[in-house]
Order: sequence, then structure tokens, then C-alpha cells
Amino acid sequence: MDEYSSDIAFTPIVKEIQTRRGSRDTYRYMEECGSWKTTVTPELAAYLAERDSCYLATTNGQGQPYIQHRGGPKGFLRVLDEHTIAFADFSGNKQYITTGNLLENDRAFIFLMDYGNRRRIKLWGRARVVEDDEALVAQLMPRNYRARAVQAILFTLSAWDVNCHQHIPVKFSASLVEASLGQLKSRITELEAENAELRAALNGAANNPSN
Repeated sequence: MDEYSSDIAFTPIVKEIQTRRGSRDTYRYMEECGSWKTTVTPELAAYLAERDSCYLATTNGQGQPYIQHRGGPKGFLRVLDEHTIAFADFSGNKQYITTGNLLENDRAFIFLMDYGNRRRIKLWGRARVVEDDEALVAQLMPRNYRARAVQAILFTLSAWDVNCHQHIPVKFSASLVEASLGQLKSRITELEAENAELRAALNGAANNPSN
């Protein structure tokens, strides 16, 4: 059993490299101060609620890794309890690589990126596919979302960590850009109307010099 929650990623060889490259003392201090969180905290729950996209990594029985994008409306990732995150798995290209991998190896990893705020969170855990629970799938299905859910994926959290923001490019979602542009367009319309009124007033004053 791991001594620290971060040992899920900091294997002996990783720690050896950290020692050789000078970062082991920093991470040893982190471990002794509590290491990584192992439950869904309010901070993590709030972050998950704002995500409309994530990447789910799995590995097959031969050790071949695979990353699959998962997306939906904000809130498609649901917190069921402090250890469990779940989402409805929508119909796609029917390759079923993630599903097959999880049947051979339930270790999984979720990577969550917030480009607008340059923040990324990593989740380690184990995942399983639930194919025969219509009530659970219906519970996880986002309201009014035009997609067909074929199964559910339940992710049991082992540990999570927040990466530094270095080298993350700033990108904004189309909906956020559209909302900002909408506000700008409204303001431009208001200013154009105000400008037209001022021009009309000036023209009126020029045509009536006695005033």
C-alpha cells in the first residue's frame, strides 16, 4: 500500500529522478504536509461543475495507453459522493476502446483543463462501465442535451492534484466570446443611437441660427 496519496504517480523510479534532478526535497515536504487530496472537496466539485470537456485515459491489458475526449454541457460530470464522479457516456463512433480497456484494466485518469483561467487538474483513480442501469444513465443525462447515452462511467477517485499554470495558452470558449461580443454590439448600437441624436440636434441648431 502506498505511503502517500501522491505515490500513485511518484513511483520509486520517479522519486529517483526527482532526487537526481533536485526536486525531491520539495515533493518530500509536500508529502509530509499531507500529500494530494483523495476526496472530492467543494473546490474540486465547483471546478467540475464548470467543465464542458475532459480527457479520460485508460490502458489495455498489454499496457497500451489511450486517451478519449469526453464532452457535454457544463455539469455533465456529476459528483455522486466524495469518492465518485460519474457521467453519461454518449453514443459515438462505436470503437469501444475505452470500454474494452476498462474491462481489462480499471485504472484510469481524468485530465481537466480550464484554458480561460489557465488552470488544470489531474485525477487518478479507477473506473468502470455500467451498461445495464437505465435509472443511473437517466440520472446522469444532461437535461435537454441532444445526445443518446448508451452507458454510464463511474470513476472512483484515488488522488488529485492541481498543476502549475506555466505554458498554458489562454483560450476562451465560443459561448463566452459570443456573449462578450453580444455585449459589445449592444453598446455599439447604444452609442450609434446616441450619436445620431447628437447629430440631429446639431443639424437642427445649424438650420435655426436664431435659436
